[in-house]
Amino acid sequence: MKMLIIFTYPNHNGLNYAFLQNVIKGSKQNPAIKELQVLDLYEEGFNPLLVFNKQKRRRDMHIDPEIEKYRQQITWADKIVFIYPIWWGRPPAMLLGYIDQLFASNFAYKDKKGLFPEGLLKGKSVVCVSTMKGPTHYPFLWLNNSHRILMKRALFNFVGIKKVKFFEFGNMESPKGSQVKKLEKIYHYFKKVDH
Repeated sequence: MKMLIIFTYPNHNGLNYAFLQNVIKGSKQNPAIKELQVLDLYEEGFNPLLVFNKQKRRRDMHIDPEIEKYRQQITWADKIVFIYPIWWGRPPAMLLGYIDQLFASNFAYKDKKGLFPEGLLKGKSVVCVSTMKGPTHYPFLWLNNSHRILMKRALFNFVGIKKVKFFEFGNMESPKGSQVKKLEKIYHYFKKVDH
């Protein structure tokens, strides 16, 4: 299995980076994971801004040479792992900008007659590891589970990815937030996970 980790946090201090390290550590001990790539969107200097004009048309996003290497990473991966905080009930703008550009028509899905398009990323799986300051069940209780709906139904299922696993960790700034147990949970999951 080939695994791509997409890390979206603006610095390497704190628990999000610790989760990244535990994903890598567990994955390297997992015989099912043969190859591993990490994309740190902030360190990479990824530009999340969408630009459409006469020279750069939306319908050509699937062949945009500026993001070709990122398309190659997605094509290459069997499993894609997203690590990010939840800010204001949704992933950071940096990650949403990546999604807007990479999960484009004729690369991630293809329009066809009928109600739904054809997902072109079938066979891949996704794991989302997200953190938040508020309680773990905050998105479910107060936001009608909008985070999972956005990521699973509106994005991954739309492009053909049906196997999606979520780890949503709350109380990340609380000294009683059991951060060590949360980090160990991620390490053990990736040490054993298969496709």
